[in-house]
Amino acid sequence: MEQNQNNQAQGNNSQVQHQHQNHQTHSTQHNSNQNENKKHWYDRWYKRMLLPPVILLIICLIYLFTFYSQTGDIIYKDSSLSGGTTITLKAELNIEGLKSYLEQAVDNVNIRKIADLSTGKQIAILIDSSAEPAILKPLVEEFIGYKLTNENSSVEFSGSTLGKNFYKQLVTAVIISFILMSFVIFVLFRTFIPSIAVIFAAFADIVMTLAMVDILGIRLSVAGIAAFLMLIGYSVDTDILLTSAVLKKRGDTVNKRIHRAFKTGIFMTLTGLVAVIPAFFIVTGLPDSFRQIFLILGLGLFADIINTWLTNASIIKWYSDYKKMN
Repeated sequence: MEQNQNNQAQGNNSQVQHQHQNHQTHSTQHNSNQNENKKHWYDRWYKRMLLPPVILLIICLIYLFTFYSQTGDIIYKDSSLSGGTTITLKAELNIEGLKSYLEQAVDNVNIRKIADLSTGKQIAILIDSSAEPAILKPLVEEFIGYKLTNENSSVEFSGSTLGKNFYKQLVTAVIISFILMSFVIFVLFRTFIPSIAVIFAAFADIVMTLAMVDILGIRLSVAGIAAFLMLIGYSVDTDILLTSAVLKKRGDTVNKRIHRAFKTGIFMTLTGLVAVIPAFFIVTGLPDSFRQIFLILGLGLFADIINTWLTNASIIKWYSDYKKMN
């Protein structure tokens, strides 16, 4: 009788223990599901966020390849790079009428107005063409009805050979600058994937900006090429900030380090945009070379936001998770 009671008690205890174990198992599964649901949104989406900028870069590369196959170059060049004549005429004229008239006789005509900074009133026009002065100057005189003199105009001519050599030198300078920047990045971080991520983001900035410049039909001058040199520096500063914050600073999670770098970096980029965009759209009386620099830098900074905080940040996050840097 006593033995039966003991066996019954042991059975009850075993049942209680089994129920307790089942409860713990369900509790563990419930906590695991809660943790999965509470997982930071960036942890779930950062790999997918890498796709849009990569697709955009591929589209830009395809466009530039098509553009090159059609034009023989990757940009539209003005006379300072391709050779030709530039006439600055102090007069108020119908720009569209003059352009239509000149295009009947010569190719590659581009006319821009020069306006007063305070009033916006047209004070001169700048005529750019691949034609020689002996051809372009009489056509302009015939349209305006009077002779061009040193008092009412200025004429500049650049030979095609000189312009092409100058263009080659500028392109070489851009390539060398990019290579030196890449070398500095590798020396600074001493790790392959983070360094490649920074260089890839800078490359994407230049490609996307170049594609947009071609889509807008802008004829680049010497100042425009110089703007791309400046863009290399603008492109890597936020990337270096991000990579340094993730790799060289510890104590917080990777997400917090990326977020802290984002707050600083986006403020830097927006400050640059606030400086160059109003200068391009509002101050219309600036020389065309200045406005070209502002436009290229503005487009490049927009591209930098995409390529730093989607492309580079996703690669660095991926690398950090792989190396278990949390």
